[in-house]
Amino acid sequence: MEASGGQRIEWHEVGPDVRRTIESRLGAAVVDARNQPGGFSPGLAARCTLRDGRRAFVKAVSPDQNPHACRIHRREAEVAAQLPSDLPVPRLVHVVDDGHWVALVFEEVEGVQPAEPWTHDQLDVVLPALQRFAERTTPTPVPGLQTVEARYGAAFQGWRRLAAGDADPSSYGPDVVAAIDRLAVLEEPWAAAASGDTLLHTDLRADNLLITPTGDVVLVDWPWACTGAAFVDLAMLLPSVGLGGPDPASVIEAHHLFAGVDPDALVAVLAALAGFFVRQSLDPPPAGLPAIRSFQRAQAQVALGWLLPRIA
Repeated sequence: MEASGGQRIEWHEVGPDVRRTIESRLGAAVVDARNQPGGFSPGLAARCTLRDGRRAFVKAVSPDQNPHACRIHRREAEVAAQLPSDLPVPRLVHVVDDGHWVALVFEEVEGVQPAEPWTHDQLDVVLPALQRFAERTTPTPVPGLQTVEARYGAAFQGWRRLAAGDADPSSYGPDVVAAIDRLAVLEEPWAAAASGDTLLHTDLRADNLLITPTGDVVLVDWPWACTGAAFVDLAMLLPSVGLGGPDPASVIEAHHLFAGVDPDALVAVLAALAGFFVRQSLDPPPAGLPAIRSFQRAQAQVALGWLLPRIA
């Protein structure tokens, strides 16, 4: 299942003044703009070819597509501007913000997303790269970031909210309903388990990774950056990997990067993540993102397939 939930706008739908400003800053007109697959933004996310042959990657959105999208783009601009130049991340080169439209212009990265469904061969490339990234960013080189608890503390209470009766989880079946109280207990210590000083992306999926022709792995889309334990990004990648690919148990068993992780900490983080996906999937989809709830539900099912046998 591809991580794609947005109905993207095209280059010609971006405000004309914003398009002209982008082209002025780049020094040439955009002659071709091709949206990239995947992702959960209704905005433009296009590889752009300029009249002089140069290329750039442009993201642009306004409240007309989603009321929260501009805030997310502005947050990404703040983070991207501080990411060290020696990290495998795209370089932010321009920001255009007219108060309505927000556009980010990045250097184009030559690379492809990992194919879905995932395979162990792809994970043999990506997981060690993520481990190296974590080693290079511990402690975080980006000042002023929120902790993972501050970033997700309100969101990662899904099981506790369900235990309190704020939504009906019966569509997940009787086994899940019967386990909610136990899952709420497992979820509760997630913040302590996830604490640390490593730079975290916290939204890693195939659509937020690029593998270059030389085999390097580039991490893109940084609005949710925060600090925490190094294993958190690895753990949060697992539910999307399990959508047609290796299940979390086989990945954890096959890849030594998980060998040093406290099993209780891993359970707490995945319980919190599963609770988030379950609870969010029960809400109506937000504007411009019609498929996000089904994707969250699918990831919840993968995480639950790993968790439930461990609490039976």
